[in-house]
Amino acid sequence: MKTLTLSLLAVAGLVLVGAVFLRPAAAPEAAPVDMSDAALKERLTRMQYYVTQKDGTEPPYTNAYWNNTESGLYVDVVDGTPLFASTTKYKSGTGWPSFWQPLDGAPIETREDKSLFMTRTEVRSASSDSHLGHVFEDGPEPTGLRYCLNSAALRFVPVADLEAEGYGEYASLFENASDENA
Repeated sequence: MKTLTLSLLAVAGLVLVGAVFLRPAAAPEAAPVDMSDAALKERLTRMQYYVTQKDGTEPPYTNAYWNNTESGLYVDVVDGTPLFASTTKYKSGTGWPSFWQPLDGAPIETREDKSLFMTRTEVRSASSDSHLGHVFEDGPEPTGLRYCLNSAALRFVPVADLEAEGYGEYASLFENASDENA
């Protein structure tokens, strides 16, 4: 009887140890992004810093995404927040990546911009307060808008990399999509 009791206690102990050591680890929380000016200067290229932090504009037709036709997600280069999908990207003929709509719920803000002796509507990422580009009312249906953005303000995540980079929840956007206009 004593042996049976000890055996049962040993099994119970192993079960407890297994429950503690074999349970799945909690998902790591995303580390906060250092948004200090010094950190941004170190992490971003000169062009990325100029565009996002100094409200600059990169040259047309020589930037990374103006003619990118691959399916994927465009995220804020500063903090990784998802902003636009290739499913709403189109060829605007301007030399910059253009979209007719941001992602649903994307933290996009607009402001009046009176620089360069004209009035335009500036587009900013609300999550990082980064300058992205401008929005114009000469885009295609269904919105009639053209979000004309700087590639330097964006980072492209191909569909094949969405899960690995933590954007798996957006994969369904591309299941039946055709990016023929991008």
